Amino acid sequence: MTKRQLKLGLVPTGVGGPGESNRWLDTDIPVDASVNVDWYIDVVRQAEAAKFDLVFIVDTQFITANSPPHYLNRLEPLTLLSALAVATKHIGLVATLTTSYNDPFNLARRFASLDLISKGRAGWNVVTSGDAGTAGNFSQPEHFDYDTRYRRAVEFLDVARGLWSSWEEGALVRDRATGQFLDPDRLHRLDHRGEFFQVVGPLNLQRSPQGEPVIFQAGDSDQGRDLGATIADAIFTHAATIEQGQAFYADLKGRAVRQGRDPDEIIILPGFFVTVGDTDAQAKDIESHYRQLDQSFDQALAEFGRPFGWHDFRQYDPDVPFPVEALEYAKNSFYTQAKKVTDVAIEQGLTLRQAVERARAGRGSPFVGSAETVANDIQRWFEGRALDGLNVHLGHPSQFKRFVEGVVPILQARGLFRTDYEAETLRGNLGLPIPASRHQQAPARRDAA
Repeated sequence: MTKRQLKLGLVPTGVGGPGESNRWLDTDIPVDASVNVDWYIDVVRQAEAAKFDLVFIVDTQFITANSPPHYLNRLEPLTLLSALAVATKHIGLVATLTTSYNDPFNLARRFASLDLISKGRAGWNVVTSGDAGTAGNFSQPEHFDYDTRYRRAVEFLDVARGLWSSWEEGALVRDRATGQFLDPDRLHRLDHRGEFFQVVGPLNLQRSPQGEPVIFQAGDSDQGRDLGATIADAIFTHAATIEQGQAFYADLKGRAVRQGRDPDEIIILPGFFVTVGDTDAQAKDIESHYRQLDQSFDQALAEFGRPFGWHDFRQYDPDVPFPVEALEYAKNSFYTQAKKVTDVAIEQGLTLRQAVERARAGRGSPFVGSAETVANDIQRWFEGRALDGLNVHLGHPSQFKRFVEGVVPILQARGLFRTDYEAETLRGNLGLPIPASRHQQAPARRDAA
């Protein structure tokens, strides 16, 4: 059996994602980092040199003036990843795109194009969109409700995978001697008619070296977990403690088994900020310094409304009990996250100020310390089945450099992380099988190293 090894992803959020309103003040970051392709190429090449599995580009399509700086002004993911594909050779290229505000044929073609451009390194983080305001940017009167969003997502992905199966191996003959370009018996229409979509097919693009893009998913509700266990090759999540990580890990793997899937073929990748210092004490000081510097209370209060459908909490006195009625505004937004915030506020009798401060403190990481300490903790989580790998948020560049130069070599020396890429494709490096076309009479295969 192949030895289980840690997986690493990079999450670059340019001038500052949630909770980092002031990160752009760091002089190590270009003030236009979120739209600067040269900056992305530089940081992704650093990750590739360290043998990271993937870079993950997050995205939404709705903003307010209170959105994080990176969200206000950033490049469209597939356009960006196509540029990164020709500037790199091995690292996987993963992007968030929504099933609520796209069409399956168009999205399947765009991802298949990235997969071919990158020679089999594309991945799709399937989301249903939590920002309810997105509806207004797509000529819709209101956002889909939870159940509709998830039913649509399941059908959307089924259509996309059906389109990626349009071509059997050998369909493109390309024989100049005979003049035959195509074997028409190996090209298949889809003829899908469902609740949300009617798609004829076939897709006008051949399959990539990894068959089809790797499917990622993130969602913590019951519907989200069921969707991930059903459709995903890998899961993006969050965990504040090893116990939370182990509980999520066991739950997702168990749901996958109940779906008839091999639990080792669904990879759990929580995201973390990692803080590394010369000593544990110095690392804690660095983390505290950045937490205070990167966002003030007033900025945090303005951003606090995002999971509540961007409800404006600044209208309330922050020193009175948390306004539980605000949960109503989260109905078609990030409801699971908003309900957790509300439930804790009720249980602990928090004021709005205390709830906001608790959210700020919750952005802390379990991976803070010297390089040795951080490596020890990552190993403990990995061997304790709290994760299969982690998505490292780039944050401040000096900290990413410390992680790459200090922590990664320790993980490599312990045999926990690769010293070179095993394969040419993202599926190969993640240890995932290559799915055959639905029309191919052959079992799934794996990418050879």
